[in-house]
Amino acid sequence: MKLIHETNVPEKEVPGRFLRWVSSPGVGLDAEFLSCCIMRVAPGETVRPAHSHPEGEELLYFVHGEGKVYVDGEIRPVRAGSLVLFTKGCKHQVRNSGKEELKVICFFAPRTDLSEYVFHEDVDFDSGTEYPE
Repeated sequence: MKLIHETNVPEKEVPGRFLRWVSSPGVGLDAEFLSCCIMRVAPGETVRPAHSHPEGEELLYFVHGEGKVYVDGEIRPVRAGSLVLFTKGCKHQVRNSGKEELKVICFFAPRTDLSEYVFHEDVDFDSGTEYPE
């Protein structure tokens, strides 16, 4: 059995968020088939830049707070308890539109890390079309 606590994993600051890779190639639990990170986004912050995962999927579980997700031009509201699937290759971002920290658990299959992200500097979160929950 492998067991860790998220606070025992170093946190990395990247544009718009803080990440703890609790399972990634060579890091944390180092699962064989998936990766997982804990993401914190401060109020008013947006994950930058938009990015995609050309070789896999990302499933987000929103633990705390509220915000919005941008997926290929659509913007949807999210809150604690929401789950969002970013399919293979879709361009996406997360924004904390609430007054409290947004905490999200991100699962990736197959496993990945930041080195495999494809960044889309040309995507502007605010150019998306908003839809209600």
